[in-house]
Amino acid sequence: MAAQFGRRLRKGAATTAVAAVAVAALSASQAPGVNDHGRQTAADATPSPEASASDGSATGNSPYYTDLPPLKSPNPSPSTGPGPGGTGATEAGIPATVLDAYKKAETTLREAKPGCNLPWQLLAAIGRVESGQARGGQVRADGTTIKPILGPQLDGNGFALIKDTDDGAYDGNSSYDQAVGPMQFIPSTWAWAGRDGNGDGKKDPNNIYDAALAAGHYLCRNNWDLSQQDDLDRAILSYNQSREYLNLVMRWLEYYRKGTHEVPDGTGTLPGNRSDDGAGASPTPTTPGSTPGTTPPGSPTPGPDRPKPGKPGKPGGGTPAPKPPTTPPGTPSTPPTTTPTPTDTVDHLEDAGTAKLTAMAGDTFGKRISTRAETEAGKAVAKVRVRFTIVGDTDTTFTGGESVATVATNSSGVAVAPALQAGEKTGAVTVRATVVGRAVPGLDYKATVTERAADTLARTDDAALTCAPGGEFATQVEVKATYNGAVADGVAATATLITSADDATANDKGPYFKDADGKTVRTLTGLKTDAKGLLKLPKLYADDTTGNFLLRITTAGGATLTVELAVAAAETSSPSASASPSA
Repeated sequence: MAAQFGRRLRKGAATTAVAAVAVAALSASQAPGVNDHGRQTAADATPSPEASASDGSATGNSPYYTDLPPLKSPNPSPSTGPGPGGTGATEAGIPATVLDAYKKAETTLREAKPGCNLPWQLLAAIGRVESGQARGGQVRADGTTIKPILGPQLDGNGFALIKDTDDGAYDGNSSYDQAVGPMQFIPSTWAWAGRDGNGDGKKDPNNIYDAALAAGHYLCRNNWDLSQQDDLDRAILSYNQSREYLNLVMRWLEYYRKGTHEVPDGTGTLPGNRSDDGAGASPTPTTPGSTPGTTPPGSPTPGPDRPKPGKPGKPGGGTPAPKPPTTPPGTPSTPPTTTPTPTDTVDHLEDAGTAKLTAMAGDTFGKRISTRAETEAGKAVAKVRVRFTIVGDTDTTFTGGESVATVATNSSGVAVAPALQAGEKTGAVTVRATVVGRAVPGLDYKATVTERAADTLARTDDAALTCAPGGEFATQVEVKATYNGAVADGVAATATLITSADDATANDKGPYFKDADGKTVRTLTGLKTDAKGLLKLPKLYADDTTGNFLLRITTAGGATLTVELAVAAAETSSPSASASPSA
């Protein structure tokens, strides 16, 4: 079990104001502008009005380090300086294993989701803000942190209220969730976003390779292009829903883009300030024998009546006598944990008018799943997180390539899942809706993926298809397939030299194709149209039989085209009249 993530202090307007002032101060001291690649600096990166996160976040909006990068540009080469807890030029140094994990994640995402354009420096910026680069690189050779890193329990006491979703499997807490690992994922997010980044067959949030790859996939969902500022804003805000967080991550992103270097594991610098106003507080590694929500034996216990380090105590001097914690002004007298949350009131899920879900392989489903959370009396419940999970053996995903999506219900109690993207496997697909943090029966939706189809076939040219007996047709047959007027790509097709218009069996004479061994074949199967809907057949040959013949091409979906072929001997000119004998 793990020690609690420092002391839990309630956030207030003052904390937000301090963070905002700090960011503003740095903005003023570092001239805004565009760097040599034309990229906006953080000072110019004002989030667009429509840039907003979903009601969920990777971290559950847990506290994070608020230390700003140095004003001086990073030193691109290693330099001697203070170790853990130090500042200055060493801020640019990233522990070797941690840096390797970020770069490997970028390489993997470049292949898996090239349109995302994920820079490893973004992972470094988030890793710095979330855990101080795994607490200065306190990791083993395989990337696993020497001790698990945990955030505070999200019990609503100054933080979000997220009741346990994993039976303590990741965070050791069976009452409330806690952010876990160097990238600080909450268990409910890790359950679907987790990845195996070091190839050991496990998805461990406390492994920097796994966590960095998971963070990359998380930031690349929803078809976001991180080279575009609006999408970059949305991605960062989805990690933690705070404008201060966005500005801070952007500052570190630009700092690392200007230069960084590798330092030995365990020698990285440690931040000193945190967003919940806990100076020096940090995601803490677990201590043997401790449990979440407790302080290790012999450690000073921070609390509302204990002066903060470096700050004066209460007037009158001395140490005040211990007493129960007082409630900060403006905090309800009733503990948040005793007040029913919207999730507590959910009795069941109901379908909210989802239409029939059918799509052709490779297409996006035109309809989306809608689920309504209701009380026992049938009243809609807003602000409840509904998890949609694609189950079974299928390659159908949600748009963005994920198989799980979490969406909060709106004011009408309805959660609308992201659009489904049909894979190539045809047949039934099941999507299960469940309530996050509430053990109520799930609701299954059935979707159907049909094979790619075409409803029209047409030749791409009108050249005559003729050949002399025993010869080779000069023109290859090429057709274009469409469906409802749009290009029909990847559609299966069959080409057969048929006996007659009324007899679709293969002819035993006349034109023919050749197989790989040069043998005669008159039926071709396994054909598919290309990305432009085009299908070009192999060369045709003729035996010694003359006459007119038919080639029939059919596709999935019922499109059919019959093409006429002619095999005829070359015409010979009639002999010229003989000359008259001379008189």
